[in-house]
Amino acid sequence: MGWELGPDWTELTQECLLDIFSRLSLEERWTGPMFVCKTWMNGCQDPSLNLVFDLETKFQSLPGSLSCWWSPEFGDKIDSVLRSVVDWSQGGLKEVRVSHCTDSSISYVAERCPNLEVLSVKYCPKVTDDSMLKIALMCPNLKELDISFSYKISCVCVDMVGKSCKSIQTFKRNLMDPAEVTKSVPSNYVEDPSIFLIYGNIDAYVIGKHMHQLKHLELRFSTLSNNGLAQLCEGCSNLEYLDLCGCNKLTSDGVTNSISNLKHLKEIKKPSFPAFII
Repeated sequence: MGWELGPDWTELTQECLLDIFSRLSLEERWTGPMFVCKTWMNGCQDPSLNLVFDLETKFQSLPGSLSCWWSPEFGDKIDSVLRSVVDWSQGGLKEVRVSHCTDSSISYVAERCPNLEVLSVKYCPKVTDDSMLKIALMCPNLKELDISFSYKISCVCVDMVGKSCKSIQTFKRNLMDPAEVTKSVPSNYVEDPSIFLIYGNIDAYVIGKHMHQLKHLELRFSTLSNNGLAQLCEGCSNLEYLDLCGCNKLTSDGVTNSISNLKHLKEIKKPSFPAFII
């Protein structure tokens, strides 16, 4: 009985390869076909396959917060991967969802991807205003921005994003639950948490002043007060979703009065207000 030869996968056309690779996740492409042969590696580097860079789902799938994630070496690896995708996209990268990267790669994105629409840089202690101001100035088409838990990004960045990115509809500026800080992140991650005590109302003022088109806003564990929320809601009358969980400086009456201006509001997550005891 003779041997039956299977198909020669190296003979697939570029169109067939791209169709197959487009069905794979970023991780699957990076750990599989890229190492088969040079033709397949070139296929994985096609610009059409590198319009989205999403590592968020990978981080979420792993249990807890691994200590290695917070090391400089890990940050360098994330930066290297992100810069590669930027190059392969040939400037067409539209969506970046990543954690534990640094200013280096975010600046690289800002300088080379003017059509960026989505940026999520959660848990990035090495991302600061230096790179985020470049994003604000060089990526005017930004529609969604998540800077949650990245404590080196200040209200200066929030102000510039509001002034420059007039298409932004989703903004997330969540802070950590104090219990999470002590349980799952290095003790030096938030070097001086007291600095954020003054940011809540400043953020609220800036958001209300510049982000009138916002539809989705998350400010979990923010330190904004009733006055700050009132200013915010007055300026962002198009809000459809508002998350205020953990905002312990707010009162029930303050929230009720402020959101009365939000005629399009579909969902709100309120803080856990203490029960009123007679």
